Amino acid sequence: MTATAIEVTGLRKWFGDHEALRGIDLAAPAGSVLGLLGPNGAGKTTTTRILATLSAPDAGTARVAGFDVRRQPAQVRRAIGVTGQFTALDELLTGRENLRLVARLWGMSRPVAAQQSQDLLVRMGLEDAADRAVSTYSGGMRRRLDLAGCLIGRPAVLFLDEPTTGLDPASRVVLWSMVRQEVARGATVLLTTQYLEEAEQMADQIVVIDEGRVVATGTPHELKRAVGSERIDVCLTPESDLSVALDVLASCADGAPIPDPPRRRISVPVKPGIDHVSRVAQLLRESGVEIEEFALRRPTLDDVFFKLTSPPGGPGRTPTEDATR
Repeated sequence: MTATAIEVTGLRKWFGDHEALRGIDLAAPAGSVLGLLGPNGAGKTTTTRILATLSAPDAGTARVAGFDVRRQPAQVRRAIGVTGQFTALDELLTGRENLRLVARLWGMSRPVAAQQSQDLLVRMGLEDAADRAVSTYSGGMRRRLDLAGCLIGRPAVLFLDEPTTGLDPASRVVLWSMVRQEVARGATVLLTTQYLEEAEQMADQIVVIDEGRVVATGTPHELKRAVGSERIDVCLTPESDLSVALDVLASCADGAPIPDPPRRRISVPVKPGIDHVSRVAQLLRESGVEIEEFALRRPTLDDVFFKLTSPPGGPGRTPTEDATR
């Protein structure tokens, strides 16, 4: 296993006249989680399929676990585990039989296959349902079993393409826990997801792609800081003078305050740091303005997503300079 488990340079892919990938660059160190974010059709699944050797790139290079996806596909496949947006299970078999089948395809002996299957059933909380047909499983149970099949060969690199889509919160937490355990043992994970909370919880680094291009790269914290400053939201009492509050906030803001008169609210950008927050509170107190609410709001990954990606059906965009590269 190399220090860089996933390395992609200038990756391009066409489908007829449509260029799905327009020169993707990304890298994931071994033992880390790389989150791949973007709107539907941005190229997330196409990128994952190429890295998993399920599709061939038209240009660029990609290496997984030290192997070239075009010249060494067999070695790549031996090093990876893949879960797609839809589970790959035989519904006529039981959960245990599905895992044993996968283990045998990996070349494990019957005793080893049985033990590996049992261990994963326990880890996934599926022991009680192990001998039931998969056709009787709930959606969350199927997802957990599919992930267990992905893990049975102890892959060095995991490709998880929207693995928790449609799951209830409890099932998502179980899958998150399993992924963390795999990373703790040294595995590398490429996670594509539409849940921004999931990316923030799981990813060490995030790559945002839009219309086949990388538009931002960084940690969740770096990306949030790149798209905007912190803001203070103030809600005034009915007796307070909105114009006085606006004057006070304008004197200490890091930008123009945004008033919402009907709700008697003001949102004001401030520089990071507790000193700036306390300064705003002090000036409001000294002015005699009475407030009902005073809250510090930090940028979220939702803000990152909406600022850096095109709206559905919107015009194309070029890579932004807002992000760390």
